[in-house]
Amino acid sequence: MVGVMTIAWRPFLILFLAFLVRGEAADQPNILWFTAEDMSPNLGCYGDEYAHTPNLDAFAKRSVLYENAFATAPACSPARSCLITGVYATTMGTQRLRSDFPLPDYIVGWPSFLRKVGYYTSNNVKTDYNTSSEKRLIAETWNDSSEEAHWRERPDKEQPFFHVFNDMTTHQSRSMVWPHKEFVEKVQSELTEDEKHDPAAAPVPPYYPDTPLIRKTIARNYDCITVMDKTFGKMLEQLEEDGVAENTIIFFFTDHGAGLPRHKRALYDTGMHVPLIIHFPKKWEHLAPAEPGSKMDRLVSFVDFPATVLSLLEMDIPSYMQGLAFLGSQGMPDREFVFGARDRVDEVYDLARSIRTKDYLYIRNFMPFYAWHQPSVYPDDGIVRGEIAKMVSSGEMSPEQQQYAGVPRPLEELYKVGDDPVNLNNLIDDASHAAIRQTMRDRLKSTIIGTRDAGFLPEDVAVQRSDGSTIFETTANPGKYNQDQILSTALMVGQEENSEDQLSRMENRDAAVRYWATVGLRASEGIEGRNKALKKALEDEVASIRIEAAAALKNIQALESELESEHPETVLRAIRALELIDGESETITAAAQKTLDQWRDRNDTSLALFIRFSCFAILGMKAEY
Repeated sequence: MVGVMTIAWRPFLILFLAFLVRGEAADQPNILWFTAEDMSPNLGCYGDEYAHTPNLDAFAKRSVLYENAFATAPACSPARSCLITGVYATTMGTQRLRSDFPLPDYIVGWPSFLRKVGYYTSNNVKTDYNTSSEKRLIAETWNDSSEEAHWRERPDKEQPFFHVFNDMTTHQSRSMVWPHKEFVEKVQSELTEDEKHDPAAAPVPPYYPDTPLIRKTIARNYDCITVMDKTFGKMLEQLEEDGVAENTIIFFFTDHGAGLPRHKRALYDTGMHVPLIIHFPKKWEHLAPAEPGSKMDRLVSFVDFPATVLSLLEMDIPSYMQGLAFLGSQGMPDREFVFGARDRVDEVYDLARSIRTKDYLYIRNFMPFYAWHQPSVYPDDGIVRGEIAKMVSSGEMSPEQQQYAGVPRPLEELYKVGDDPVNLNNLIDDASHAAIRQTMRDRLKSTIIGTRDAGFLPEDVAVQRSDGSTIFETTANPGKYNQDQILSTALMVGQEENSEDQLSRMENRDAAVRYWATVGLRASEGIEGRNKALKKALEDEVASIRIEAAAALKNIQALESELESEHPETVLRAIRALELIDGESETITAAAQKTLDQWRDRNDTSLALFIRFSCFAILGMKAEY
């Protein structure tokens, strides 16, 4: 009888519990995140006179505009892994694009906390969280994550919601990669003739050659922004139609800088500075930091966004989150600086880190033998990249163009952003800036150490050391991550005065130390004993060390032998190194064809596509995505 009564009362018990949960969120605001892809602050409200963005300009007049908002990475998936967790990608091992490392179970998609107290959470549509834990994150975070996801789909129209809308209109694919005909049909057709941007009036930055194709691409990028602005206006109309506008706090921002060369993938402000506009309806104006129409110069970073929403909603901020809430009851004092990280993107290897204050940008390049403008299969489909390639091959580049497309890169870059907003005048050797240079160096080093930056473990070493665990936990273990010695070795890269120390570290028991000593030798051809040490490193037990040594020596045979590995991170590094060797080689072509045949149908790892990318590039084939 008791069992029967329990079953009979179960529906009422469920309703009662649901009522209690709903009660926690009964008088809370809705939150809407409208995220545009691959877009710098090219909006009228940010002072861009070439932009046509009437909806966002009007929105800014009744909202709070942040002048110093920054992504944590200049590429989408590392930035999104931070936005969904409140933890730096470099701490979780998700800083490379793409990544298959897992997260600890206690690091969750933060909207799940809202969901537990009665919010309806929906995401339209992009996830791209850059981890093998993505399925778990999606399941725990969203009531609905799909192309149909919308706050309108919540079963109870009185239920508060958190909704993310990701707009792809400004994505690199639309702004520069799609064939022009496809762009016209799918994007530009949304504009009237008066709304289309005139290429003749396009603002051509000094790091681009001023050609008709460059101007056409810049105008195309701004056309994409105007179409996105229309979509944003329609979403505001939907809020009004549903009667929820006066109870919805709206965040407008982008995932990083514009999808154009020297913007996306670069740590300059062109790649990291993003628009951020937050609207507080009258009911919730007491939560706003300033009056409608105000501009805030406070520094904010993507890592701050999750903590900020939780603070606005009077919810606990998990201790593992690394951000500083900039709104709400748990708001923190202003940041002194924001941190940025660039790592491998697709098949393109790199490692650089940045510190940005309100006044200065400091960049440390740990692989200076690579240009910011490396060949890369997907963006190279854009005609603007071809124009830059012509500029490079001509050998006639201005200093501004050499800075972006030339090699070697400087080890350090320092820019006074107020005087130099697009970061062209490197002050690193300016004696009058010696003190700020040292301050920025110290800040970068302490941030790398304090956040346990995992980027300094090469991928094969990271795979081996985190086996059965996660990168987040591995870097917290001094036995697996001797960070001080690894970082100090990385900081020697390009410093020939430390040659004896670098040579001695080629014998270190820690593979990550040996790896960075090898990278250091690759960056410094003048070190006595360099080639002897690199030849010995060809026999190292760790593949990434062997490959870096072979790349430095341009040893095609050694690189070719690595292509037989069963480990995709090894194959990718080796085929990319072969791709970058100057000159035609039948041996390299044959190796690329064999590798392509082996990997053409492999989709069991995110790296398979990028292995194929380098094969396509070597073989001169049209890429297959």
